[in-house]
Amino acid sequence: MTAEIYHVLRSDQFDRPFLNDLFDITNKLRQISRTKRGADYLQTLMSNKRAMLYFTQPSTRTFLSFMNACQILGIKTSEIRDPHTSSEMKGETVEDAIRTFSSYVDLIIMRSPRAGLADRIANLLDETPRRVPIINGGSGRDEHPTQALLDIYTLRRSFGKTGGDIDNKKIAMVGDVQRGRTVRSLSHLMRHFENAQIYFVSPDSLKIADDLREYLKNEGVEFHETTNFEEVIPEADAIYMTRIQDEHDTAGESKHIDYSKYHFTHDHLKILKKDAIIMHPLPRRQEIDVKVDADPRAKYWRQERNGMWTRVALIAKMFNLHKDITEPYGV
Repeated sequence: MTAEIYHVLRSDQFDRPFLNDLFDITNKLRQISRTKRGADYLQTLMSNKRAMLYFTQPSTRTFLSFMNACQILGIKTSEIRDPHTSSEMKGETVEDAIRTFSSYVDLIIMRSPRAGLADRIANLLDETPRRVPIINGGSGRDEHPTQALLDIYTLRRSFGKTGGDIDNKKIAMVGDVQRGRTVRSLSHLMRHFENAQIYFVSPDSLKIADDLREYLKNEGVEFHETTNFEEVIPEADAIYMTRIQDEHDTAGESKHIDYSKYHFTHDHLKILKKDAIIMHPLPRRQEIDVKVDADPRAKYWRQERNGMWTRVALIAKMFNLHKDITEPYGV
């Protein structure tokens, strides 16, 4: 096993051995959970733990994914979905509010529109007598590390049932690649795979940010930028679609972008490789035709289920429960 982690804040903190370990645990968890005896056993592993879901940015998939991940392990949960219902409305700082919550729980999972908030809270709690692990469930435009984990897991599962590799694969990331934190976090992990290539496909106004471009250059990740989606489709092993991130607009600028050129239509299935896959972090708008859903290469619904199990494995790994998961069942 690789060294354990305490907080989960950024995708660049994971190395390839960590990914391998995590995905091995994910597969074993899924295997155990198939029987009632196994599912009941998993619920005993962390029945003495409590988690706070601090989700002050709108969320359905990530919130429910983490809540169910906690329930699978027997963790009791509490939640804050709206800061207007907390003492922050009385002028309390978010730092004081979350430090208060840390008095009651053993794990805090955070999703916030404020970039860098999870890092600040982790640093704050590290300096207190009660150090509680933080999982970043999405912060502003900067990071979504657990989405990147489930995306890599989905890629590997899709390229081979036993964990096919991403080495030598071409991954097309399409749409609003400038402001999409899922694109940023997944791109950071691509440095772990040999000869993997990224194709960033977007309008000129939504190209990747300079800091990500420099990061990939420094890490030796081969990448290409283009505005021509149809030219990339036949070359890609995976198409990672994204919606336009207009919640980050400052003056409604997204309304002036022709996003229709970055929609995956039913006709595009004809030029997509037979063994390629289509992904999307969801929610979607019009960027994937609903007729595509029935194609076996469409993996975005499976991607969602993979997310729940990857998060179960992540929490279990953070609390060093590897042997408790595997040894009693001999898997």
